[in-house]
Amino acid sequence: MNASNILSDKSIKKIHFIGIGGISMSGLAEISMDLGYIVSGSDAQATPTTKKLESLGALVYEGHSSKNITNQDLVVYSAAIKNDNPELVEASAKNIPFIERADFLGQLMKKYDHTIAVSGTHGKTTTTSMISLILIEAMKNPTIHIGGVLGAIGGSTHIGGNEYFVSEACEYVESFLKFFPFLAVILNIEEDHLDYFKDIQHIKSSFAKFIKLLPTNGYAVLNIDDTNVSHLIPEVKSNLITYGINNTEANWMARNITFDENGFPSYTLYVNKKSMGKLKLNVPGLHNISNSLAAAAACSALGCDLSSIKNGLKRFSGTQRRFETKGVVDNIRVIDDYAHHPTEIAATLKSAKNITKKGIWCIFQPHTYTRTKALINEFSSSFTMASGVIVTDIYAAREKDSGEIDSKTLTDRINKTYNNAIYISDFNEIVEYLNRNVAPGDMIITMGAGDVHKVGDLFLALKEKETAV
Repeated sequence: MNASNILSDKSIKKIHFIGIGGISMSGLAEISMDLGYIVSGSDAQATPTTKKLESLGALVYEGHSSKNITNQDLVVYSAAIKNDNPELVEASAKNIPFIERADFLGQLMKKYDHTIAVSGTHGKTTTTSMISLILIEAMKNPTIHIGGVLGAIGGSTHIGGNEYFVSEACEYVESFLKFFPFLAVILNIEEDHLDYFKDIQHIKSSFAKFIKLLPTNGYAVLNIDDTNVSHLIPEVKSNLITYGINNTEANWMARNITFDENGFPSYTLYVNKKSMGKLKLNVPGLHNISNSLAAAAACSALGCDLSSIKNGLKRFSGTQRRFETKGVVDNIRVIDDYAHHPTEIAATLKSAKNITKKGIWCIFQPHTYTRTKALINEFSSSFTMASGVIVTDIYAAREKDSGEIDSKTLTDRINKTYNNAIYISDFNEIVEYLNRNVAPGDMIITMGAGDVHKVGDLFLALKEKETAV
């Protein structure tokens, strides 16, 4: 159906979410309840997330069934839901309008005075979180919708006022073209999601369309260290703010960069070539300096003072699955990271290298067959900082195995460059291998957007069991 202005229809009072337990869908359901809608939903199984929604007043069904569709006025479904889902079929039979998640999120944005949309191939969750904490520090009372778990707000969603709405803006299937941003951040543009995009030119054209969604009194915050992003400058018809670490023409810059023993950076902030003093971050890596510049520039445009910017950034200590320390046992630190693109992998391993001079063991779970096949050359050269790489099976996510690519092939390609990789399919066997080979002082990093984090959990449990004996 045409999603245009669907939420301006006063007759819509009851909204049903298919896949309500997902991190984005659950947040949208919570925001909808705050806006006064009666919410129901369904998911494959009950989870702590669905239990929380029930405690807030949502009616949640376990499992998908046509019986779950009764007298709702609107049905929202996630991209993971197939056309033959019984609830979608029933909604159609009853002439109940239904729209996809991104359309619904775009319509929600219209209910807020200023929407901040954070886009880019990498760093969206981190930068959205940084912006959120700065706005909270500045007493702006934002409503927040993040694609990860931010401990400082107790989850992925924070209900605030109706002036500021902060959200990630994903380019996949051009979802972000359904949004209504007042301020847009573009962090970087690289080849990804090649199951949808034809090539890098297709991706760049999509971001060009996105930047044109801004009103003339809005703001475009662009990373001009990234060539593909800087090429968008002629497309900007709103206020333009640039940032970068390397490009001396950037409005917002970081200089005099140092790292402490945890790999956490400090730097001198320069705005329009004027020193604004030192900033300290509590997350590691050069890439997070860039993210913090984006957040600082965006929040300054929204009226946040320098003190709020510094304090908000200092308060940010990461989100779940973004270089998250899961535990330390026998002086072996276990980290989990969401990195699933070659650039993200290299950046994460570089951050790890700033922390330890010992061995770095990377357990990598490729995410989707199309990405692995399209970027295999880039993947094969992204593990230079790792002492050892264990590649496990590809996490299919939304895809089916076409038989064109597998993890053994990727392992062979890595070994042509570094000869530091092995393939192990079973998670328990990976844990046994680590237990035999990892030494005190080493670091283990589970890496990928699937369920590879379970390896770290299993390793910690094994070591704790050994210690207890």
